[in-house]
Amino acid sequence: MNQYAEYQHVKHTTNTIDFIQLQEIMKKQLARDREIRSIETEAPTLEAAISEASNLLNLPVWRVEYEIIEQGFPSLLKVWEKKWKIRAYPKHVITKNIHSLAGIDSQEVETEVEAIKDKDGEVFVQLSVEGVLLKVIPPVGNGKAVTESQALQALQERQITDINTKAVKMAVKEAGSKYVNVGSFDHKFMEDAALSVSISEDEMRAYIVLTPPGPRGSDISFDTMINFLKSNRVTTGIREEFLSHLADRPSYRQQLLAAEGIQPENGKAAYMEYDFQTNQKIRLHEGQGGQVNFKDLNIIQNVIENQPLAKKIPASAGIQGRTVTGKYLESKEGVDIEIPLGKNVHLAKDGLTVLSDMNGQVILTGGKINVEPVYTVQGNVNLKTGNIVFLGTVVVTGSVEDGFSVKASGNIEVNGTVERAKLEAEGDIIVQQGIVGKGGGFIKAGRSLWARFIENCTVEAGNMVIVTDSIMNSQIDATMRIVCQGKRAHIVGGQLRAREEICALNIGSSISTTDTICQVGYDPSVKSQLDSLLYKKAKIEKEVTDIQLNLQSLINIKKQRKKLPEDKEQLLQELAGKRKDIISEIQKLEEEIANIQEILQNLKVTGRVSASNKIYPGVKVTIRDVTQDIRDEYKSVTFTLENGLIRAGKYEEPDESVKKGPDGYE
Repeated sequence: MNQYAEYQHVKHTTNTIDFIQLQEIMKKQLARDREIRSIETEAPTLEAAISEASNLLNLPVWRVEYEIIEQGFPSLLKVWEKKWKIRAYPKHVITKNIHSLAGIDSQEVETEVEAIKDKDGEVFVQLSVEGVLLKVIPPVGNGKAVTESQALQALQERQITDINTKAVKMAVKEAGSKYVNVGSFDHKFMEDAALSVSISEDEMRAYIVLTPPGPRGSDISFDTMINFLKSNRVTTGIREEFLSHLADRPSYRQQLLAAEGIQPENGKAAYMEYDFQTNQKIRLHEGQGGQVNFKDLNIIQNVIENQPLAKKIPASAGIQGRTVTGKYLESKEGVDIEIPLGKNVHLAKDGLTVLSDMNGQVILTGGKINVEPVYTVQGNVNLKTGNIVFLGTVVVTGSVEDGFSVKASGNIEVNGTVERAKLEAEGDIIVQQGIVGKGGGFIKAGRSLWARFIENCTVEAGNMVIVTDSIMNSQIDATMRIVCQGKRAHIVGGQLRAREEICALNIGSSISTTDTICQVGYDPSVKSQLDSLLYKKAKIEKEVTDIQLNLQSLINIKKQRKKLPEDKEQLLQELAGKRKDIISEIQKLEEEIANIQEILQNLKVTGRVSASNKIYPGVKVTIRDVTQDIRDEYKSVTFTLENGLIRAGKYEEPDESVKKGPDGYE
């Protein structure tokens, strides 16, 4: 099993990686990484050497592990100058599963894992005015611990003879990583190690140089270096970890970076976070089965009243820097901006959030946020525009082509024609030319529909349908009235239903064989609801009849045999329960049907059908619940309901409301 497969096996067999397994894997992986991707670099400073290694390995600095081969010494004196030399390799990173306490699917997150190293313990000797000090560092991993003989040897190398062996033994045993007094020596102050400090001109760096002690001089301790720096005005950015390491492993006659100032950080400029696409883009969505409907381009970004559109993120204050001597370095505050308020928008109480004044389309034009209540399609609605859905009024300067739809919460105005398309508006629909439904068009207006002509289309209007030329072979429902007025105002073929009136120049045709049905005196939507309930009731009644036959057959068999098989008995019980449920449903339907029939009976409007010129034989006129087939040709006539009979009378002009145009239009 290779290293990756071994790690994957551990990863997928447990939620948490066992430390021992991880250690073994990481040890093998670390050795492999070092063999494959280890490089050596050298530079005047350690930071520069690490940076160069980062570039060569194509890794961020935090992913670079390194070993110091030779310590460098940058100096103004070329004689003392020495470059840092390191061996670098990638730091290993593993991926593990983090499981949510809430039971959410596990997420893959990267977690940095320091390379596990086997490292032997270390021993250090430091001479001070207090005596001989010994520090023992414990081993790491499977490294070897420091022995008492190693500690004594280290003391002997410093020519220490007055040794407290018990103290040495205790220090080795405890390995507490702290200096403890284990003896004394003939101290000479004149031979102590020396320390000097230099500060760069900009006071952003402080360097120290250590001079080695004589045979009987004391070493420079960590505390001594800290205090010496502070006494020389160095108070900020002291590299304590580096100095602690230096106290144990001193480097003499080298200029070493001991402190580094903090650079000031300028504040970030204010900016706007937009809750909409600031650039108009086509956004296609996949449907079921991965199919993309290229008619739904989602170009329009609809918003509703008081919807948040954008928010200003204020400028942030800068962070002051400090020199190593503690001087503050000024930073710049972020640049402020004005909130780009355009038309039909306002600020929320927080003074930062932009809200919409109305329903409409949000757009960013001229750097300003605007909400437009009218969306204008320049040209036709086709593949270029896609289907239109807009929370406002839509104006189409061209036509609506086959297979496309326009939906609006306001009005829809089409300057051209509407082909086999779908239009739905909560307000009026105005079609300047006409509607050619081709047997598949559908128009639904919340208020009224205004068109030049309607052919082979299904239309529903909450108020009126007003046509100036002709209505041919169409299904037209209007809550109030259907009026066809003009020089060629004919109604030929199809079914027209309105509560108050149907009126045209001519109704029917002397040459057409298509039925023309005109029905008035009731609300078409209520009548459609009644028809739907009656159809549903008839269907359920047939179903209950079939169930009754099957149920009776099982009952007869049970009477003859005294007992039914288990499966037949279960079927008998299921059919009985189902019959009971269906009968209950039929009763509810009958109640609904009775309520609707009562509403229709109580309507005060009787309705009328009028033709200012002619109504031809073959037309069927229904007023409320009375139907009459027109067998003779009538001129300038109005049909009304009197005493339960449809009677022909003098022509009556349509209601004055039809002479007015739709709201906002001539």
